[in-house]
Formats: sequence, C-alpha cells, structure tokens
Amino acid sequence: MTPTSSAPAWRRFAAIVYDALAVVAIVMVVGLLAQMATGGRLFDEHGHMLTWWYQPLQGVVVGAYFLLSWVRGGQTLGMRPWRIRVTDAEGAPVTWMRALVRLAIAALPLALVLVYPLTSLKAALWAPVIGWLVLLLPAWFDRRRRAIHDMIAGTEIQRLPT
Repeated sequence: MTPTSSAPAWRRFAAIVYDALAVVAIVMVVGLLAQMATGGRLFDEHGHMLTWWYQPLQGVVVGAYFLLSWVRGGQTLGMRPWRIRVTDAEGAPVTWMRALVRLAIAALPLALVLVYPLTSLKAALWAPVIGWLVLLLPAWFDRRRRAIHDMIAGTEIQRLPT
C-alpha cells in the first residue's frame, strides 16, 4: 500500500486524539509496573515522588512507542483507523534519525510544564497544549500539510488509499 497524497489536517488531529488514549494506557501500565517494582512506594503519603527514574522512564517508553511506530510501518495506533502514515518527502519510510528529530521537536512543548513554579498548575498544564497547537498550526495552511516538526524532520503525513 503506497501513500497517495498529503493527509488533511483534520485526519492528523483525529489520530492525535486516538494516540492520546494510547499514551494514557502506556503511562498507566508503566505506572503499575513501577508501583509493583517499588512495592507500592513510588510516592510518599503527600504525593511526592520517591524515585528519580519514574518520569524519565515514562518519557522513554512513550517516546519508544512513537519511534517504533513511525519507523516500523509509519503508523501509530491512532493513525491506522484514519488511514494516514508518516513518510519522508519522497514517500519512503521514515529513518531512525528523521523519527528521532520529529519526536524531539514534537516533545518540546512538554518543557513548558516547567513554568509551574512561576505560575499556576492550570497554566502549566495548558502551556504544552498551546505549544502543540502552535507546532500543528501550519498543517492547516502548508501546501503539503506539514506541521513544524515535519518541516524540520523532513517528514510528511500521507493519506493511504482506501
């Protein structure tokens, strides 16, 4: 099956909603396994994390989900029902380097959570959402419907034939 044309931005957004559900499931499973590995002592009675490795582990596992999906088949779970695939500009499969660059740029808005000490929790949680919207905004206007992370990584979201 070969890509036919650039996928409309609305398909990308629909896939993001599906992938958000997959990421929540991944985070829950990793959390359960971490709780089991620590004998239920991952957090103290005040909700403070007792381990330094928990959040980096979550990031690595979620990042691995996207990297492996993009490199091995070009589709995440959310992209499959919407018949879209990530490719390079020529329609070839994404390389590890392109996928890594794409992931690094797409994950940058998560750093905006660090504004929490300077502002409210609500603002700190909305900051990454706004950052992702900024990254995705060009997909509505770009001729090839690329988001900023696609432009930088040299990737595109292609619609697959039905």
